[in-house]
Amino acid sequence: MTRCFSLTEAKNWCYRSSFIKSGLRSTITDLQDGTIMHCWVPKTRIDSKPNLLLIHGLGANALWQWSDIFRQMIRYFNIFIPDLLFFGDSYTTRPERSESFQAQCIMRVMEANSVRKLSLVGLSYGGFVGYSLAAQFSEAVERVVICCAGVCMEEKDLKERVFKVSDLEEAARILVPQTPEKLRELMGFSLFKPPPLRLIPSCLLADFIDVMCTEYTEEKKELILAIPRDRKISDIPRISQPTLILWGEYDQVFPLELGHRLKRHLGDNAHLVVIKDAGHAFNVEKPKEYYRHLKSFLVDLRTPPGSSEPTSQE
Repeated sequence: MTRCFSLTEAKNWCYRSSFIKSGLRSTITDLQDGTIMHCWVPKTRIDSKPNLLLIHGLGANALWQWSDIFRQMIRYFNIFIPDLLFFGDSYTTRPERSESFQAQCIMRVMEANSVRKLSLVGLSYGGFVGYSLAAQFSEAVERVVICCAGVCMEEKDLKERVFKVSDLEEAARILVPQTPEKLRELMGFSLFKPPPLRLIPSCLLADFIDVMCTEYTEEKKELILAIPRDRKISDIPRISQPTLILWGEYDQVFPLELGHRLKRHLGDNAHLVVIKDAGHAFNVEKPKEYYRHLKSFLVDLRTPPGSSEPTSQE
């Protein structure tokens, strides 16, 4: 039976066209070890511009998660936007599922594109990967932005009910939704003020799931299960780069306490900015404020105010 029109596919095509029109091109890098990495790279690199790596989180592919920010930042940077393993066109036959392996794969793509120095922004799960990349390749990474990523979580936090959903298997079912109801649940956790979720037609949610969430489902769940395994703060390296930590005031996926924990772990080298009246998806809820903080830190090279009190959107 011929498949009906897909709104998700149409939107994906629009995002792809936007990337291309803005000066990016789609590339595939074979790492020659069973790993294939897809990455959006500049059609023409400008040597006078610094390089910026944008690392997406769980959910949709990189197109969806960076469609707004990249258009605002591309005037200042050579932009590189990879699909993490098991998202978009990136995959591996190797068994590794750690953020450390994801970081190594991304860095090999950067090296294949002759990128020797870069700054990075990591969003949610992408923040875990970005932090690992900064720790492993400190000589290459200049500035780091970690967005709502519980880098300093510990395995014991699950037992101590730090998280709203403490059952990791259930969390994986929500984060890799396979039914409209689970996708509604994910939206409810991600947004501070979600829309009336029951009013969103199930057919639209099912369409999104069909396009974005049905490939590599077990592998994506394995990525989630690998995050807290044997994780202890004492084992987490302290990165040396200037670091901006952005967090939604009412994050229900990674509670704000984890943002404060990361700030304490990094000390004076890091600055925590709490975004008022926003949840985990503050990039969706407060896009102007999100961009303002990125530009201030990455372009203007300003140090955020010392206070980590919630900020208001201008």
